[in-house]
Amino acid sequence: MDFRGASADAVAALTEELKTAVSASPEAAAKAADTLFEVSQTFRAEAALRRFVTDASVPAEAKTGLVGELFGGKVDATGLGVVESAVKHRWTHAGDLSDAVERLSEIAAVRSAGDEAKRLADELFAVQQAVQETPELRDALSDPARTTADKVTLVDDLLGGKALAATVTLTKQALAGTYRTATVALGEYQKVAAAVAGEGTAVVRVAAPLSEGDTTRLAAALAQKYGRKVHLNIVVDPAIVGGIKVSIGDDVIDGTISSRLDGAQRALAG
Repeated sequence: MDFRGASADAVAALTEELKTAVSASPEAAAKAADTLFEVSQTFRAEAALRRFVTDASVPAEAKTGLVGELFGGKVDATGLGVVESAVKHRWTHAGDLSDAVERLSEIAAVRSAGDEAKRLADELFAVQQAVQETPELRDALSDPARTTADKVTLVDDLLGGKALAATVTLTKQALAGTYRTATVALGEYQKVAAAVAGEGTAVVRVAAPLSEGDTTRLAAALAQKYGRKVHLNIVVDPAIVGGIKVSIGDDVIDGTISSRLDGAQRALAG
């Protein structure tokens, strides 16, 4: 999600408000996450509602009054309070509101993990890898003939009692949110988790598992290069042959033997 202008300012302010609102407990954050996601989907599905609550000419009291009438007593009060604040803001595009409220639901879900933020990031990456590498699972989660409820049941069967509640929540959100595919959503959630923790995220591809010492040294080197801590998602990939390939944001550091061989082949072909 890319927010610009007034929408970027609104998301920044709402993120701080949410942080304060759910700081009391992980349980408060979890309830707010559910509410925010539910409301985001309603805003996305109901164009007339979305236009009304983003119309700059409509008084803020009318917007919050309608939100309270629609959702009051049906959803978590903390999450609803953030939504009421959201409709008071100006938005660059009407569609930004539903995207922003969904992003806030992601942040709330991450905060519900409390001190388990690192485990959450690792679990989200593991789920993403499983979906990418298991055709049967990928097809089951993307099959348009299966209902969302059926897919949610599958997620519960796979992750229930094994993963953090926040991992389960976000995996379910990945099935119904705004992202093109579940794997794209899970990748974005990892970035949100890293941002909440004040870290960056790097995907590290190696031919064989790294030792603990090598992992620590690589993390330290990337932290020095990028000026912040970097969470490493390590993938063992036999196609690497040797060396290491690191992707962080738009940057790719390719020190693999296979890359050097490809370069040599191109040079010879030229």
